[in-house]
Amino acid sequence: MENTKPVLEVKNLRTAFRTEGGELIAVDDVSFSVMPGQTVGIVGESGCGKSVTSLSIMGLIPNPPGRVIGGEILFKGRNLVPLSQRELRSIRGNELSMIFQEPMTSLNPVFTIGNQIMESIILHQKLSKKDARLRAIEMLRLVGIPAPDKRIDDYPHQLSGGMRQRVMIAMALSCNPSVLIADEPTTALDVTIQAQILELIKSLRQKLNMAVVLITHDLGVVAETCDYVVVMYAGKVVEEGTAEDIFYRPSHPYTKGLLNSIPSHNGKSKGTRLETIPGLVPNLLKLPKGCRFQDRCTRKQDRCATAEPSLESVGAGHKASCFFPYKEGGV
Repeated sequence: MENTKPVLEVKNLRTAFRTEGGELIAVDDVSFSVMPGQTVGIVGESGCGKSVTSLSIMGLIPNPPGRVIGGEILFKGRNLVPLSQRELRSIRGNELSMIFQEPMTSLNPVFTIGNQIMESIILHQKLSKKDARLRAIEMLRLVGIPAPDKRIDDYPHQLSGGMRQRVMIAMALSCNPSVLIADEPTTALDVTIQAQILELIKSLRQKLNMAVVLITHDLGVVAETCDYVVVMYAGKVVEEGTAEDIFYRPSHPYTKGLLNSIPSHNGKSKGTRLETIPGLVPNLLKLPKGCRFQDRCTRKQDRCATAEPSLESVGAGHKASCFFPYKEGGV
């Protein structure tokens, strides 16, 4: 990949929510960067802060009760955190776009899909209604919807789940964004449609030299599509590295646990139970002193209960926040 500047840099991001029990830090000191044409995956189980990270980048954290309380989000060198909603709207949906979870609920049921795609095009690209309609038809054709000149006048309920997800992608790409954030883009879709959607995002990324941030809990999706991977747990980054590092040289016990819980297709684990990570994600309002993963970790030692590990290098471009990381070979 060419040695260019990152198109998106997240630096020490902290996002909090006010609750009856006090202030909850949902994203705590998260940093990563995305280069043009690169796909970065953010993985972790439900509640780890993946979606809150993406909504923070987009400036869509509901305030109140939530707000970004620290860090920077640099898009093409410009910090988005202090911008007003009006300033953000000129960037959001235009240069910085997002595919939301659940296309069934993200599309407005009372407007045609054409109207919903055209709205963004007219707003950001300043095209006439006629030209915007032609552009919307072109986008529907690009994402593989048959007979787009007829489908453009359909309502969301007239489309299958896979087709609605394609419409969401067409909406997100209609203004040729530099960065596309895809939040669980294959949730609730069957396996065949999942593969088609992922292949579509992959081919469009290459065609448009677009950076992609892919948020998922599915490590199979990550293996298929991502160049770089950020593993989150309880609001923090616990490991990051190339996809090869994460899958072949996992260092953090949590990453190792996630990988061990994937069914094997080579027959080696036939007749044996899948490994699980014991316990639950800690309450973010009552975090344990020391490492956040300690109560679920098989490598826990006294030090883990008294100090919180920082993200340290365990190889070239590979980092983990663990006092006793696995070395290469899994020891």
